[in-house]
Amino acid sequence: MNRHVDHQVLLDAISTMPIQPISKDVLREKYLKPGEDNVSQLFDRVARALASVEPVELRAEFEVLFRQNLEAGAIGAGRIMSAAGTGIQATLINCFVQPVGDCIQGVDGSGYPGIYEALREAAETMRRGGGVGYDFSRIRPRGACVKGTASTASGPCSYINVFDHSCATVESAGARRGAQMGVLRIDHPDVMEFITAKRTPGRWNNFNVSVAVSDTFMDAVLHDGPWDLVHIADPGAELCQHGAHQREDGMWVYQTLRATELWDTIMCSAYDFAEPGILFLDQINRDNNLRAIESISATNPCGEQPLPPYGCCDLGPVILPRFVRRPFGHGGKAEFDFEAFANSVALQVRALDNVLDLTHWPLPQQQQEAQDKRRIGVGFTGLGDALVMLGLRYNADEGRDMARRIAECMRDAAYIASVALAREKGAFALFDAPTYLAKGTFASRLPDALKASIRKHGIRNSHLLSIAPTGSVSLAFADNASNGIEPAFSWMYTRKKREADGSRTEYEVQDHAWRLYCALGGDTDNLPAQFVGALEMTAHEHIAMMEAVQPFVDTAISKTVNVPANYPYEDFKDLYLQAWRAGLKGLATYRPNAILGSVLELTPAPEASKPVASVDALGADPMRTVIESRPKGALSAVAEKIEYWTHEGHKTLYLIVSFLPVKRADGHGTVDRAIEFFMPVGQSGESQQWITASMRLLSLAARGGFLERALSDMCKVAWDRGPVRHGHKTREDGARIPLWHDSEVAAIAFAVQNILALRVSHPEMSTLPAALGEVGATSSTVFASEAPQTVMKGKKCSDCGAHAVIRKDGCDYCTQCGYLGSCG
Repeated sequence: MNRHVDHQVLLDAISTMPIQPISKDVLREKYLKPGEDNVSQLFDRVARALASVEPVELRAEFEVLFRQNLEAGAIGAGRIMSAAGTGIQATLINCFVQPVGDCIQGVDGSGYPGIYEALREAAETMRRGGGVGYDFSRIRPRGACVKGTASTASGPCSYINVFDHSCATVESAGARRGAQMGVLRIDHPDVMEFITAKRTPGRWNNFNVSVAVSDTFMDAVLHDGPWDLVHIADPGAELCQHGAHQREDGMWVYQTLRATELWDTIMCSAYDFAEPGILFLDQINRDNNLRAIESISATNPCGEQPLPPYGCCDLGPVILPRFVRRPFGHGGKAEFDFEAFANSVALQVRALDNVLDLTHWPLPQQQQEAQDKRRIGVGFTGLGDALVMLGLRYNADEGRDMARRIAECMRDAAYIASVALAREKGAFALFDAPTYLAKGTFASRLPDALKASIRKHGIRNSHLLSIAPTGSVSLAFADNASNGIEPAFSWMYTRKKREADGSRTEYEVQDHAWRLYCALGGDTDNLPAQFVGALEMTAHEHIAMMEAVQPFVDTAISKTVNVPANYPYEDFKDLYLQAWRAGLKGLATYRPNAILGSVLELTPAPEASKPVASVDALGADPMRTVIESRPKGALSAVAEKIEYWTHEGHKTLYLIVSFLPVKRADGHGTVDRAIEFFMPVGQSGESQQWITASMRLLSLAARGGFLERALSDMCKVAWDRGPVRHGHKTREDGARIPLWHDSEVAAIAFAVQNILALRVSHPEMSTLPAALGEVGATSSTVFASEAPQTVMKGKKCSDCGAHAVIRKDGCDYCTQCGYLGSCG
């Protein structure tokens, strides 16, 4: 069977698979523009835009070539696919790095923009659609002298608060989340505050944070040596009194501590909160093709692009499953088409180079930086699925060997294409062959023939490769192929999406390789051994894949190393040492936080159940008619123990709810109606008087017939003291997830709603004699009880309510319940 026939078999199989609903929705919501109804029209728009900067006589030719390459799987990153060819004043660049200097206005002594000038520039960048990374290390630490105002500095963390709020404001004016990365050096005097800042609920919700770590520090950790926290700024008098002193190199030592103490603080935060990430700065700069003329101290928000001040991410992944021939051995041995892949990569280089001339630049400094160096980032997506289709396990040597071959092919094809572009259009402005190819740079490891071509002809782009997360583009354009370099997280899952009208839509989302296996007649009840997901691999196996691919990527890789909840802490710390020794440029991990303690199930009293019929909608609703006063005499009642957790810890209270039997609208039988809420004697201390008052108001609402509305309003009450955990919900797949509320009021209202729901569904639930109700004896009905759980701080989850939504692999991901939100 020849190659064309093999590929046609694959295309035929794909054509039999209906487009997934989620792919249609993501395509429509994020990428299709007015007048576009399908991906073909979108490709026409993007190809036309990319070709528009070519010489007039070549535009028609390259429009066809770019269009064919898009169809083949060489797509642009989200901003390109969304905005190219639309005429709107938005950038086609996903992310930038913004410099921040050590002054308020203007520029500091090193020429970096002052804090509020940097804030303005960042706001303009985000307004145009770009995410921003920052190194805040130049800002003088807390307690340093500010001679101009005879005061002391508040430190970089206080200003990060300002950048965070600015991002939230910019975000509210548009549909796209403003992503940010904050970086601080490991030797900055405020690094401890920086590491632990996101443990405070609600702080820096619009930031990922990473610590920039040096080789010297890592050596100090290994040898349990001392570590100086230093800055060039003079410390204040109080700090000097506590031992701050100046070193021979002119730096001021604000504090000296054990390197292992600082490392343990970082590791504990990463273990419990998945932040901060780690950037290995020395490896980043050592490997940099332009290390002779620039110093890198920050990355874009997802970490795959270490960038100098005003540097940009001009990204475009190639969909690897499109180049697998005879997938799953269908029609012969499965193979990867390296020749077709190399040709696609080569044309992708030209397309991304054109983006630099096509895009709108938020700032002139960004445009100048891009024109001087012409950084681009060809990458790939769907590696995990491609390996599955080839019959290779992601976490085995043969899988890593194939990934290495693919990355090497991409490297060589991209660099060869960039040399050819240099011959046609000229090398990047700051190209200098001796320093570019100096020993130790990434380019110095290229094949000898390629290095000779670079010396002779130059090269168009200083950097060419980057493996980024591909959340929404994978959904929209790759049939949910595995994200970037990641293995598939799940072969099938349910995704919930909030609609504009507030309703929710649920989708069954299937992995592309799994869908193709089904379409080719595979038995999904007995999946082959290569179907191994992200959570089935060890953390070391995740890092091993990065170690295999990183030597062939001139910038970096965005990847999340999944760690099980019970992963030993000491082994967790070793992962970062493994990454450093392997020459990686950074590491981010995710360990789901374990739920401590047990969950007690609701245990109704062992009585015969009685069905409860619904109220006749045509008759008067006995649950909403007004009851003028509490009836005299004994009432059926239940007492409920309610446990919840706030920032202050575990709390317990008891509530008693009294019910009045009322006639059903149809006249057949009675139904219990809650008419009174109160707290038993002994709980009316000052701190809980508001609860007593709330119960009295609920009693009035209950007798007035508007209890449901009152409880609904209470559930919306928010406070500024962090989330409150109480209760759980059960998803369709049977998984139980804890729920979080915006205040104690909201949590108690939720508890009352559950009491009432249980009474309706179990009218036989244990009741209290009137006398016991008066004194507040405990009920035999026990509410579900959960022990506290450390929350990974982030945005509020629309599913479970936890303030725990982070950006994971390019998508909004709730670290508490696993809810997957918007991607992009």
